[in-house]
Amino acid sequence: MLDALEAGLKAWLWPGISAILSVVVTYAIYRAALAVFRHFSESRAVFRLFVDAAAGALGAVFSLLALAGTLASAPPDLPFITGIQQTTSLLLVLAITWASVRLTSAIGEVIVALNPVLEGEWKRARKVETQTRFLVRALRILIVIIGLGAALMTFQSVKHMGASLLASAGVGGLILGFAARPVLSNLLAGMQIALTQPFRIDDVLNVEGEWCWVEEVTATYVVVRIWDLRRLVIPLQWFIDNPFQNWSRHSSELLGTVFIWVDYTMPIEPLRQEFNRLLSHSTIWDGKLATVQVTDASDQALQVRFLMSAPDSSRNWDLRCAIREGLVTFIQENYPAQLPRVRARLVDDQEPS
Repeated sequence: MLDALEAGLKAWLWPGISAILSVVVTYAIYRAALAVFRHFSESRAVFRLFVDAAAGALGAVFSLLALAGTLASAPPDLPFITGIQQTTSLLLVLAITWASVRLTSAIGEVIVALNPVLEGEWKRARKVETQTRFLVRALRILIVIIGLGAALMTFQSVKHMGASLLASAGVGGLILGFAARPVLSNLLAGMQIALTQPFRIDDVLNVEGEWCWVEEVTATYVVVRIWDLRRLVIPLQWFIDNPFQNWSRHSSELLGTVFIWVDYTMPIEPLRQEFNRLLSHSTIWDGKLATVQVTDASDQALQVRFLMSAPDSSRNWDLRCAIREGLVTFIQENYPAQLPRVRARLVDDQEPS
């Protein structure tokens, strides 16, 4: 036993040293070339973005390629040479898959970098970013599936099972499709959303009564940030099956309303003048729309609607709150008797004795 072990170590002495030296020299040359390239290239250059994204994975690929080349030239009768070569091939396939995934991620960064958010073109930039995120995630999933398949094919037992796998592909495909139906439906919904663009990154939505912003879009779900900083995770299929409001689909401008109930004796013109005065002193109002209308009348009071415009949903909310507070204060200070009241007539039902 010891003699066999000693003979094996002696046989692996020079091939092992050669393999280690080839890996070390290859990795050192790669790091030196990478440092020179980074020194003479701009940090936001397209090719630099790809290299930076996959630097670690590419180092592993080059090192494993050198190791595989060295092992290929080793004597075929070395102990454990077949297992070591197979392990190296497996690691090389995984490293190439890792590098491909990193390079695919860099595609998204490059496309977003080439389409910056310029003044007046924010919609186009957000559209490109949303579509890119969907497509890159789908491409990464495809690369991982192909990489895992190639890794499994490095095993001889898996290759021999090929005929059986093909024979049962129909039944297996049906079973897998049924089991993965929620995942597949979300993936298809993601592709549909990427092409039709019902919403984009940073769009303002109203989902199930919640005012929120689109914060993250993945291959199967969307993360929205609610106004109170909670996060709501919604499957992509939900957006295909249910209606929702997009408050920034074509423009971020919104109309805001304030409703106030007043007594029938309240004159409307002073309210209109005060409303215009409050808007003129506000830094939130965009100056496009200001309307006062009596929109309802009950048996006890009048409903007055104050309609105003704002640049976006956040400032629209702040403007509505400020105007409502100002109008209520104005009525309290100048027309307190015209606040809504309940009228009643007292009737004496007692008969005179």
